[in-house]
Amino acid sequence: MAIINQVISTAMISYVCTSLGLLYTLPSSTVELFSSVNTTLDRVMTQTEISFMGSASSASSFLITPFVWYFLNKLGRKRTLILFHLPQLIAWIILVTINKVEAVLLAMFISGLSGSTFLIIPVFVSEYCEVSIRGAMMSGHIIFYELGIMISYFFGGFLEYKTIMYISLIMSAVALGMICCIRESPLYLIQKERDEEAVKSIQFYRGLKKNCSEISREVECIRKILNFDCGNNDSDEKQSLKKDDIPSEKLSFIQILTKSRTTRRIVFKLLFIQTVSIFQGLIVVQVFAKPLLQFAVPSMSATLSTVLFALVVAISSLIGAYLLDTVGRRNIRSSFMCRMVFFMQLYFAFHLHSSGKIFWSRCYILSLRRLLIYNSYSNLYSDS
Repeated sequence: MAIINQVISTAMISYVCTSLGLLYTLPSSTVELFSSVNTTLDRVMTQTEISFMGSASSASSFLITPFVWYFLNKLGRKRTLILFHLPQLIAWIILVTINKVEAVLLAMFISGLSGSTFLIIPVFVSEYCEVSIRGAMMSGHIIFYELGIMISYFFGGFLEYKTIMYISLIMSAVALGMICCIRESPLYLIQKERDEEAVKSIQFYRGLKKNCSEISREVECIRKILNFDCGNNDSDEKQSLKKDDIPSEKLSFIQILTKSRTTRRIVFKLLFIQTVSIFQGLIVVQVFAKPLLQFAVPSMSATLSTVLFALVVAISSLIGAYLLDTVGRRNIRSSFMCRMVFFMQLYFAFHLHSSGKIFWSRCYILSLRRLLIYNSYSNLYSDS
């Protein structure tokens, strides 16, 4: 029963990203419409405005994301998720009611404020899910996001613009209702000393009966997580063990970051991994998938090619979510991804060499050497 409650709750939370996927890939199916004389807007979009429409959501998301941690600690996970879901709901309302170029650009910029849900959802899910399914559940929002992208590509090929807007608005409103039905994170409730609500939350997510002994054990386990000591070395840890009777000082995130070397290392690794994943270019391809695939594969239907593209990404996300809890995070990153990229680049190196492009083939070989070096060091020094 506990696993079922956690899976259903995760699905309800992650559904937020389905409507977000519809919104972020809207330029893919509307670029041709907005730039043609048959546009549904008040005038034809210029190339500059089309470029801004595709990048506005990323710009606003970049501006708001650094402040999300403040809202998570002040409002809680559930209220913060509701707060950052509202911008995409407002964006859909603007798109439905106002048929102007400026309104579309404003809606896309506002929708970027909801991009922080990609940060909020994993934090929320990790605080109530059991360890056995935590990795897969924390990947749920990516799977639902890819599902939303696939629906967006499908709608763009068969439905009219207004119909897509109304369906997407209804989906976004349903997502808001689902968020309101879930319970707050027990870790946040205990952190704010709201023990009665925390017990009810644990009781729901763990499927336990009232006054069960396991609930008190869960509460004590969460308290131990919250009352850790941010020492910089082993001597600090030994000294902290001698001071069990002294109540620990509550530290803010900034204080933890400045005092804990481990926390700084984790933050650096997260920033590095996120930066590398963004610069791989998948976001650009998803936003402008239809015109790009039309140019790359003119013999195939644009709708079919985009749906197949989204389907492949969604299937790979499902496989990755399964492997997170079975193979492990480190093995997926270093052993699977690096070797797959290695063989892909090896193929391109031989292809370039056979085509007479010796210089570019040498560049690929050099990048392969660096990739193997990175793979070796990540295996040696990875803490995950």
